[in-house]
Amino acid sequence: MTKHRLFDEDVLVIGLGRFGAAAALEMDRLGYRVHAVETNNEVAERFSRRLLRVLSFDSTNPDELRKVKPQDFRVAVVGIGSSVEGSLLTAGNLVDAGVASIWAKAVSAEHARLLERIGVHHVVFPEAEAGGRVAHLVNDKMEGYIEFEDGYAIVKMRPPQEMIGFSLLETDIRKRYGVTVVGLKAPGEDFTHALPETKVGPHHIMIVSGPSKLIEQLASRP
Repeated sequence: MTKHRLFDEDVLVIGLGRFGAAAALEMDRLGYRVHAVETNNEVAERFSRRLLRVLSFDSTNPDELRKVKPQDFRVAVVGIGSSVEGSLLTAGNLVDAGVASIWAKAVSAEHARLLERIGVHHVVFPEAEAGGRVAHLVNDKMEGYIEFEDGYAIVKMRPPQEMIGFSLLETDIRKRYGVTVVGLKAPGEDFTHALPETKVGPHHIMIVSGPSKLIEQLASRP
């Protein structure tokens, strides 16, 4: 059966460690045609049955990297984290090839600075970002957390006791806490956009947006 392709594009992923593999498999699920490079033959063989094409060679060697024709890809992801040198050399080869959108994993601030200096367009810190999310989730009130650069956040959280049994108008949450309830979801029910008359129940999960510090104050309520 032909896979439905939401994103009809070829992408290149170099390095199939935890980060690179997760990115490659999720992009494959979304419909991208994923071409991957992995130096470890066993790992390459394992993923060859799950991705469109997996090649095994040293991506730090520009002559070797030409095998995959990096100039033909608009997007490339460098998932190499075990070797900063390998990451930088590989990213540099992709920059030289003219790839328009290069994403790379960084393991330190210095690593990120060097990646940006050689021309990588998007640098990510997967471990640091995951750790930051966990710090917000350990209070058991929040179930999902996304924070933007300006200190604004969108979270999925359970309502505090003071809101249960009241409508959003009655709780006056925006005035009291400076945040906005975007919608609510109860088990077995459809997501509903929040209205002033929407009543908050004990089994609801709320989607709340606003300044992260103000959301944290709401989440700290019993």
